[in-house]
Amino acid sequence: MPLAMANLGEESVILRVGGTPDVKKHLEDMGFVPGSVVTVLSTIGGNLIVRVKESRVAISREMAGKIFIK
Repeated sequence: MPLAMANLGEESVILRVGGTPDVKKHLEDMGFVPGSVVTVLSTIGGNLIVRVKESRVAISREMAGKIFIK
């Protein structure tokens, strides 16, 4: 399921990252790589605040839709 549909506070593991090569590279540079643990901390105005690799990152719901988790 896409990260955009994850429950608040629930830890998930990234399965794959989709999108164009540029989008994939951008997300991977921010730490969204397969096998990483992510947690959605909050949603603000359509954006998600996510903890990944001990950092807090804000991403759009559209970008979160390209990150698939289990």
